[in-house]
Amino acid sequence: MTGEYRAVFDAEVRFANGGGLRTEGFRLDVPGPGITDDELAALLVRHLGLLMVGEVRISNRTVVEEPHKGGRGVAAAAPGGRRLVELSHEITDGLVTLPGWPGPRITDWLTREASRERYAPGVEFHVARIDMIANTGTYVDTPSHRWADGPDLTGIPLDRLADLPGLVVRVPAGTRAVDRLLLAPYEVTGRAVLLDTGWDAHFGTDAYAGPLAPYLTADGADWLVEAGAALVGIDSINIDDMTPAAAGERPAHSALLAAGIPIVEHLTGLGALPPTGFRFTAAPPRVAGMGTFPVRAFAVLDD
Repeated sequence: MTGEYRAVFDAEVRFANGGGLRTEGFRLDVPGPGITDDELAALLVRHLGLLMVGEVRISNRTVVEEPHKGGRGVAAAAPGGRRLVELSHEITDGLVTLPGWPGPRITDWLTREASRERYAPGVEFHVARIDMIANTGTYVDTPSHRWADGPDLTGIPLDRLADLPGLVVRVPAGTRAVDRLLLAPYEVTGRAVLLDTGWDAHFGTDAYAGPLAPYLTADGADWLVEAGAALVGIDSINIDDMTPAAAGERPAHSALLAAGIPIVEHLTGLGALPPTGFRFTAAPPRVAGMGTFPVRAFAVLDD
């Protein structure tokens, strides 16, 4: 017993622009024995890549338990697979990302109850509304966040935000400053370089913005620019030092964004990733005139 099924059937296909074709004893992978004629017709059209189909008539149909052979409708089982790893914080009503900065307000614009008055009986919808600053949750910084003449969310290329080969730099516990010497052993060219400091464990607490928060030094940022990193992310409150001693300077932001390298801050879950061998994505919507915005950051691993 394979647990996989194939349909054996005859079919008559009529095209909307004239003509047709017939099949006899056609065998096709199906998801299960309960498939309907309409579902089978749709699978046939997809499997054969037929266009302009007006009607499909199924006859003499049987379903047999038989291993899948593969096709466009139901794919044959393949060894291994992919695993997705969540790397972004959940955005909730009132979430504090940066102390002193307003949290988001998530409300209803159209409630389900109110929507019932607009649609047919039994039909309802919910439309929510969110009012927030751009620096909320896990977000990406583009060059215009720091530089007035830099590209914004609409100008940063997708190949700097999506499906990037990833690299995790494990920062030793208790280390605040991630400098050139910590980064030098890694091959970062063309990669999303993710700094795993473990500081995401403090997200949502007073300690998160405390004086021990890890950061990337000016020297480290310059090295990443010179080495050709495609994107840099960190699981700390800021990629720069935020303590009063830093006097409001932002050398990491300045260097990376001047070089067109996006920054993703407030990542989480980097400890679940291998050092290499994954793809990273943190793409925001295309909003003109904005330099930062929340992202759904994630990694794709091949198992």
